[in-house]
Amino acid sequence: MSGDVLIEPAKAGDLPALSFMVENCYRGDHARMGWTNEADILGDTRLADGELAAMFADPDVVIFVARNGDDIVGCVTVSDQPPDVAYVGMLCVDPPFQSSGLGSRLLKTAELLCHNLGVKRARMTVIDTRDSLIAWYLRNGYEPTGERLPYPAKLPEPQFFTVLEKTLSSA
Repeated sequence: MSGDVLIEPAKAGDLPALSFMVENCYRGDHARMGWTNEADILGDTRLADGELAAMFADPDVVIFVARNGDDIVGCVTVSDQPPDVAYVGMLCVDPPFQSSGLGSRLLKTAELLCHNLGVKRARMTVIDTRDSLIAWYLRNGYEPTGERLPYPAKLPEPQFFTVLEKTLSSA
């Protein structure tokens, strides 16, 4: 299924569908169909009002979308953070497309952009209770930095991010 999906930079017209897909992949009942959701950890929205539009307008951020025909079924962002780090974020795949290799394709697309930017390290944050997701990133060459960051919103039970990094090959 993943092979039929096209990965390309997002267009302005994609933002409403992209926002809908992101919210449904991270939160709510649809998200529970997959293994990478945060539905039982966080109850808020994944994207703040205007956040996606601000990311799209930022020249230091690239948003890639995965398309299955006219439908957006995945995404990943890369934020350039000079001098030698890029932040890889918002990697998500619609639950029916999970475990098809699409997440790996999106991650490799992000890492290729990092390489083309001359970035030496890709960095990301993952909620530290998401053990299976952290394990997936470890299998993909990411390593914990030892940093632990607080989740930015006030919650009844505090959440934290684990910071992961991958040294990118220069080849």
